[in-house]
Amino acid sequence: MIVYSGNKYSFQRDVINGNVARRLDDLFVEMGIRRESLAEFNSWKASLQRMALIMADSRIHNDVQVALEYQIPLTSKRVDFMVGGSDGSKDNVVIVELKQWEKCQATSRENVVIAFTGGANREVAHPSQQAYSYAKLIEHFNESVRENNIGLVPCAYLHNYQEAYRDQICHEKYSEAIKDAPAFLEQDGMELAEFIVKHASKPSDKKLFEIIEHGKLKPSKSLQETVGSVLNGNEEFEMIDEQQVAYATVLKLVQNTIKDNKKHTIIVQGGPGTGKSVIAINLLAKIINNAYSAIYVTKNGAPRFTFSQSLIKGRYKLSYLKGLFKSSGGFYEAPQDIYDCILVDEAHRLNLKSGLYGNQGENQVKEIINAAKISVFFVDEDQIVTMKDIGTVEEIKTQAEALGSVVHYGQSLKLTSQFRCNGSDGYIAFLDDALQIRSTANARYFDGEYDIQIFDNPCEMREALRLKNTRNKARMIAGYCYPWVSDNDKSLIDIKLPDGFEAQWNFNTNEFATHENSFEQVGCIHSTQGLEFDYVGIIIGKDMRYEDGKVITDYNQRYLKRDKTIQNVKTDEDRKLADRIIRNTYKTLLSRGQKGCYIYCEDAKLRDYLRLRLEQVTRKQQEVPHDTANHR
Repeated sequence: MIVYSGNKYSFQRDVINGNVARRLDDLFVEMGIRRESLAEFNSWKASLQRMALIMADSRIHNDVQVALEYQIPLTSKRVDFMVGGSDGSKDNVVIVELKQWEKCQATSRENVVIAFTGGANREVAHPSQQAYSYAKLIEHFNESVRENNIGLVPCAYLHNYQEAYRDQICHEKYSEAIKDAPAFLEQDGMELAEFIVKHASKPSDKKLFEIIEHGKLKPSKSLQETVGSVLNGNEEFEMIDEQQVAYATVLKLVQNTIKDNKKHTIIVQGGPGTGKSVIAINLLAKIINNAYSAIYVTKNGAPRFTFSQSLIKGRYKLSYLKGLFKSSGGFYEAPQDIYDCILVDEAHRLNLKSGLYGNQGENQVKEIINAAKISVFFVDEDQIVTMKDIGTVEEIKTQAEALGSVVHYGQSLKLTSQFRCNGSDGYIAFLDDALQIRSTANARYFDGEYDIQIFDNPCEMREALRLKNTRNKARMIAGYCYPWVSDNDKSLIDIKLPDGFEAQWNFNTNEFATHENSFEQVGCIHSTQGLEFDYVGIIIGKDMRYEDGKVITDYNQRYLKRDKTIQNVKTDEDRKLADRIIRNTYKTLLSRGQKGCYIYCEDAKLRDYLRLRLEQVTRKQQEVPHDTANHR
């Protein structure tokens, strides 16, 4: 989505008349996207005025195209400013990352600086790295850009940046990033104008931003498809903003720890689709390719199996992969600091005890920290889905401090960029609000065209989902409310719903995400957590219903004979935890789809409630014009 588009002439006119800033502000309020203060809004207006001055260069034709606030498909990231034109032989789009900074401080980490933003000094990605990564994202996602031979030319403009601090933002350690995306400071306005003149001073005969906004998208990449390429050293995913900070923080600590021999524990927090697994696998590849010892750990067997199967098809042997991808339950006898780095994905799923009967070890968090010089925990406490899960931030901090490990935790290690659910932060907020996990301000607007539908007939949902299963990347998933009778007799049916719907649970938990016959089966939380699909069809069972204006959970409706996630509920605290687990489970399932989510609820009132909530979102979207140039 492009919030504003026009040409150079209309942009300059709208800036002079104050239309652009007002319209953008109104639109963001309608979307529920927060602006922190009047000062921030005024700074934003100043950025547009400075860009209007840059664009006033007489060598830039009045019909050169201008666009603001472009949301990159399948992500929640927005490009501040784009100029579309021609250099005389090729069409180009200049991508400009705008910053209000007056100064920053260089760090020893790859493409990370410290700058005052969001009311405090924070560790953030270098603006050149940010602009470059946005250009690469568009290139990766938009097939029409390549087919039309449109060049993407990134840069950063820090129009308030003081000359006295140039050595920090332009430090030699950032030379590669600045080479890929030049950084222009307060005194570099003429140089930025020259940059735009060089690449896009002449009008194009194509509607470049229509091609970018409505062009054909490439099939989205999933980590399970590309893990082999990543381990071979290829860049399949760009590290974006706070992802770059987390990635660079771990890499620098690995290098330093080999020298100082101290223990470090890093806690990276992020919700569904924020790239926790992508960072973990990229770190694994970088660390082992630099000849350090590292392993990827997760309690869930499905991601370990899926990643390993992808790699077996390449040059890796099974014995090597078993050493690279490990379960969280294998460290209770591990020697101290045997690994340089342990990367723990889905760390919220860690347990106290290990072993088949839960009778080995003491505490998986403690045992992992003990076994590594550097332990990295990727956590989302809203994805705790069993009563045995202990991987909270506080538990990790407590165990790390007890073992003398320096804890790295805070705002700079929180992931917020959304790369699932079509990049819609609003959809995740909608789930929190609609499932009554927490109230959220922007729950009534999806800032992305995410395909979500409610079905009254589960058979119709399955057939609609079947049409989306073109790349074997659509799956049905259900809450744990149905007996698993097919486990011993494959002729029996597990799940029977109205309108003649019948299905079996997945035969093999680990292969459910990739096996070509899995579409006809129904997965559960254990076969899907940590993985993603193009489309998901979610069956919400009788453990969740709508009653007297509230979303109610009922753990007694779970198949407790087989379901080990909720057991021995006796106290009020147990019941609160069971309620949280059920809500977390459905939020996790409802956020597995990159492009769409289809929903069937056994409780008709819950269907009606969710449908009403979606209708409110749809009405809100229809009220919001997307192109300011056409709505003055």
